Amino acid sequence: MEPRHFRHWPPDMPRSLALPSLRLHDLLAQSALRFPHQAATVFQGETLSYAELLCASENLAGHLQQACGVQRGDRVLLDLQNGPAFVIAFFAVLRADAVAVPVSPMNLASELRHYLEDADCRVAIADAEVADRFAGLPLEHLIVATEIARLRAAPAPSQSGLHELCVMPYTSGSTGRPKGCMHTHATAMHNVVGSGLWKHVTPDSVALATAPFFHVTGLIHSFLATVWAGGTIVIQRRWDPLAAAELVERHRCTHWDNVPTMVVDLLSHPQALAHDVSSLRWIFGGGAAMPEAIAQKLFELCGVRYMEGYGLTETISQTHINPPQNPKKQCLGIPTFDTESLVVDPESFRILGPGEQGEIVVRGPQLLTGYWKNEAAFRESWVEIEGRSFFRTGDLGRTDEDGYFYISDRLKRMINAAGFKVWPAEVEATMYRHPAIQECCIIAAPDARRGETVKAVVVLKPGAQASGAEILEWAHGEMAAYKAPRLIEFCPALPRTPSGKIQWRALQEKEFAVRGN
Repeated sequence: MEPRHFRHWPPDMPRSLALPSLRLHDLLAQSALRFPHQAATVFQGETLSYAELLCASENLAGHLQQACGVQRGDRVLLDLQNGPAFVIAFFAVLRADAVAVPVSPMNLASELRHYLEDADCRVAIADAEVADRFAGLPLEHLIVATEIARLRAAPAPSQSGLHELCVMPYTSGSTGRPKGCMHTHATAMHNVVGSGLWKHVTPDSVALATAPFFHVTGLIHSFLATVWAGGTIVIQRRWDPLAAAELVERHRCTHWDNVPTMVVDLLSHPQALAHDVSSLRWIFGGGAAMPEAIAQKLFELCGVRYMEGYGLTETISQTHINPPQNPKKQCLGIPTFDTESLVVDPESFRILGPGEQGEIVVRGPQLLTGYWKNEAAFRESWVEIEGRSFFRTGDLGRTDEDGYFYISDRLKRMINAAGFKVWPAEVEATMYRHPAIQECCIIAAPDARRGETVKAVVVLKPGAQASGAEILEWAHGEMAAYKAPRLIEFCPALPRTPSGKIQWRALQEKEFAVRGN
């Protein structure tokens, strides 16, 4: 029987993708051959053509091989803000037949140490403003972004295959230790091509890139899908709603991939709304539900329906996306090309019908091939249903009669702060280093702008004294800003189960009952 959602499949889209036999770095070479003088990136008033971008990435690839000893399959850490340097470095690492490990530039030294040691990175490429964080870390070569333009070296012929590891973004889980999601050229290419086709990205497209490239949304949608089509990427280094509106007006941007909080910021900024953003034709996002009032205001301003999607780092972005001709509000959309998704009972794994809440599971060509050096966690993430293997997302949701998916809760303890995923166990592990903290539990608190924000419920050690402001300030010095708690509550003891486990869900439900009203 044909899946229900095929009744709402875009009429101009194929049901299945016929992928080109290309690796990700071949996309740049192909666009440079077809459109050598086309603007590839626009950043802070400077433009790089596809031919210039290819030349720079080839030179850096050669330098990685000859000066840094990077070999096929080696991991190279990228600690870069949005900008041409990220684009050049990403393609250079892949052109050297190595593996790109993109991380957030907000990470501090202790967090960088984990990524370097876990991924066995000997080489890193970083922005100048964060280069000092690598002092004393286990690293053989650090290339600062400002040096890239001066490099001149020819790389050896590329030997990597379609099914070789090429990019390894990190995610986390209930254990709190970030895990490397292993993606090949083939798994990533499926979503690059799928994104480009679904949103009609063409050589005439101009993408406003505000989502960070180290995150799969920015990487796949704003960056790689645009290069696949030979379009132009207008890059914003850090999010600024007024500057974004100015860029849309100046460059007549047609596509914008984001998190909903960015749209909220843009539409609530009176000066930003004075700019002409009517050129936008495709606005896509995910990571948090788009408020219905904001979506309506966006439609009134641009005549465009916000297209929500859903995916994971493990799926290198989208598994679900709304059909452009019939999007639904606050909805994940329908399973995308060659992807199957079910809602199942999280204990029995019985397939549930429309309206029944259960765990969302997925299978498709975009799924990771493993967690780096963590085979046990990878095996535990899969379940067999009616003879087919599905990946457990850990998200609770439901479908409607049309086969659209909706998210309602999480089995995992992930906090979604303005599209950034925060795992409480990781934050708790850091908070326990504070000398005054005896116990703590990290939960989400509702936030009007960020959707959710991070809250710490803390029990102090007997006789210890520390104010909430002091602990919050300390936390911001120990971890990336988006992870650090913004709220704190002291209590004499944390609630526990009979077996002694902290009842985090009880604290979570209490928080939303109090603050959500």
